[in-house]
Amino acid sequence: MSIAPQFVGADLGQAFRFWPRHNEAIYKRLESKHAWLEDQHVGDGGAPVFEEDPLENEMILNMGPQHPATHGVLRCVVKMDGELIERAVLDIGYLHRGIEKLAESKTYQEFMPYTDRMDYLSPYSNNVAWCLAVEKLAGIEVPERAQWIRMMMSELARVSSHLLWLGVGLMDAGAVSVFLWTFQGREDIYKIFDEVAGARFTVSHSRIGGIASDLTPSSLAMIKDFVDRYPKVIKDWQNLLNRNRIWIDRNKGVGTITAEEAKELGLTGANLRGSGVPYDVRRFEPYLKYDDVDFNIPIRTEGDCLARYFVRMEEMLESIKIIEQCLARLPEGKIRADDAKSAYPSKEEVYYSMEGMIHDFMYTDTGVAPPKGARAYHAIEAPKGELGFYLESDGTGRPSRVHINSPSFSNLQALEYMMEGEAVADVVVLIGSIDPVMGEADK
Repeated sequence: MSIAPQFVGADLGQAFRFWPRHNEAIYKRLESKHAWLEDQHVGDGGAPVFEEDPLENEMILNMGPQHPATHGVLRCVVKMDGELIERAVLDIGYLHRGIEKLAESKTYQEFMPYTDRMDYLSPYSNNVAWCLAVEKLAGIEVPERAQWIRMMMSELARVSSHLLWLGVGLMDAGAVSVFLWTFQGREDIYKIFDEVAGARFTVSHSRIGGIASDLTPSSLAMIKDFVDRYPKVIKDWQNLLNRNRIWIDRNKGVGTITAEEAKELGLTGANLRGSGVPYDVRRFEPYLKYDDVDFNIPIRTEGDCLARYFVRMEEMLESIKIIEQCLARLPEGKIRADDAKSAYPSKEEVYYSMEGMIHDFMYTDTGVAPPKGARAYHAIEAPKGELGFYLESDGTGRPSRVHINSPSFSNLQALEYMMEGEAVADVVVLIGSIDPVMGEADK
């Protein structure tokens, strides 16, 4: 192993001190933050509400990045005054894979499986967001049938993601039974994905210009069975939880964010709508066929953990309404653009014609090549919020610049603010209510 010239003769122990230096910076930032409790401990007359405790009652606590309730590799460093969190600093990056730079070294289609690993709780939504951005960049028209199928599967992914949020959030609060029930629902959806895409989890079913394979009669029957059964299942959970005193007390008034604060802090998705801001990409900038279906946007104005719970529960019912409309209005037709430079040929063409095999090879090697200098940004309403891709083209089959606007990263910006002033016992509930996935936050 060779050693870089600047380290020859130097103290190698100083050259590889990233972790101590990183921790030092984290704790320095923690101490320099404005103490939320400084204002709260002062009464109307300027005198402290609480008397000075002669005993030391402050401590610094590390949660994560291995803590099971941090929903991944999220590290929370908190300074506590007794049971209250005085200051908080979030430390992310423990799952960093340089995914934006990876995208710049892949063809547009080659990057598709990487999107599955971003928000790995709703891979189909990530696939669709990437395809829509590339199609906008290259000016590719997608057949209507493929658009309806993409929309249907994206809504199934939304329900699947919210089921995991509900089960894990309740388990964080001590209710294990609902966790098992929600995972049964996810299993039903995974069976549908397996039938449609040939994979349960990381599906990679979308293709630039369309989708990989059409729905079969059995997959359509499975989807119909799911949407017939699950409104009652969700309403049963609502009957169990909406007036459950333990669940209400655990969430009501915790992590309250006003509408103005939500916008200033960059919240998106259900977290934004739980604070009374009625923004949903599906309604304000419709894509696929969302402007052709009827659905409501659940809104709450309380801005606390309980409001975010109500929004997501109602969103699952609205997603099922959208899927029912997709099933009723699904047209016949092609599932991929009929252009050898815009989409893969069908397997029948590849297997039985020389031209189809050549097109398949060329598309795999080079793929779609948008015009040089083209730029595009396209966003969808993913389960966590606005998921967008910004792309720049240099005229080749690989993007020259990729930037990902991921909702989990945006939502985590508000978590420090929400934690300060709350009890340490509420940390796991707050993280669960934000519903972050570190795969897309650590880009």
